[in-house]
Amino acid sequence: MKSYRHELWLNIPERMAFKNITPEVVHCIAESGIREGLVLVNAMHITASVFINDDESGLHHDYKKWLEHVAPHAPISSYRHNDTGEDNADAHLKRQIMGREVVVALTQGRLDFGPWEQIFYGEFDGRRRKRVLVKIIGE
Repeated sequence: MKSYRHELWLNIPERMAFKNITPEVVHCIAESGIREGLVLVNAMHITASVFINDDESGLHHDYKKWLEHVAPHAPISSYRHNDTGEDNADAHLKRQIMGREVVVALTQGRLDFGPWEQIFYGEFDGRRRKRVLVKIIGE
């Protein structure tokens, strides 16, 4: 069995945004030479997420609105975590909701997706560099 590891570095200028990272993952697959196996993609920061869904702007808008309703950024004094001087307690909660990682089957050198599926990086406390791990194992 072979393995491949690569870090994607992202710097999202907004506090909360979603970026389709499927092309970068596909590039990693090609670079790895692995054709059958599993692809793990995970956020390496506790205020960011990786998830699979449709690349549709209305859905992204709805996610942002819903997440802000469930875990609003303000007032920051409503979160105990922010007593430490931080202002990102909401980002930790949003990450918990959206998830840390995805695992996708790799078949004949391609992501074995259902219709419309794409891999997204979700940023909830942006404006600084963060990493995403791509780990591929297989033959």
